[in-house]
Amino acid sequence: QAQAQQGTQAIPLDQERVRALETVAQQNPKDAQPRAQLGNMFFDAEQYPQAISWYEPAFALSGRDANVSTDLGVSYYYTQQADRALQQFDASLKIDPKHTKTLLNMGIVRAFGKQDLQGAAQAWEQVVAIAPNSPEGQAAQKGLDGLKNAHPTSATGEK
Repeated sequence: QAQAQQGTQAIPLDQERVRALETVAQQNPKDAQPRAQLGNMFFDAEQYPQAISWYEPAFALSGRDANVSTDLGVSYYYTQQADRALQQFDASLKIDPKHTKTLLNMGIVRAFGKQDLQGAAQAWEQVVAIAPNSPEGQAAQKGLDGLKNAHPTSATGEK
């Protein structure tokens, strides 16, 4: 679902659908699904603090959903919480160590949120190794190419 990328356009929030899902969430306090759906809606509308307010309880209830965990991490990043985003990505990778969306976004946060080019390159290299032809693999390869072009000796430790 979520991917830290610039140039995307916010999707208008469907208030009627929000109200319906909020009702379902209230009626089913132990159901992560309506909370995750609300998080997704607010994320898509680029309302990241509200997305966090729904992703956090969704993840707390599910605990094993790498997608919700990663979407929460991306939301943290978009609210200038890079360290918290990386911690959340670590939780995602404990669930699924080969979760390409997590690894791709970890690279993005490391590169742009922390200026950790070597850490970004390592994350993106993992994505390319796991799924080179996937959209995530292609995006990771673009990131690696950009690092190598901008920082030929420092990005990957190569000389």
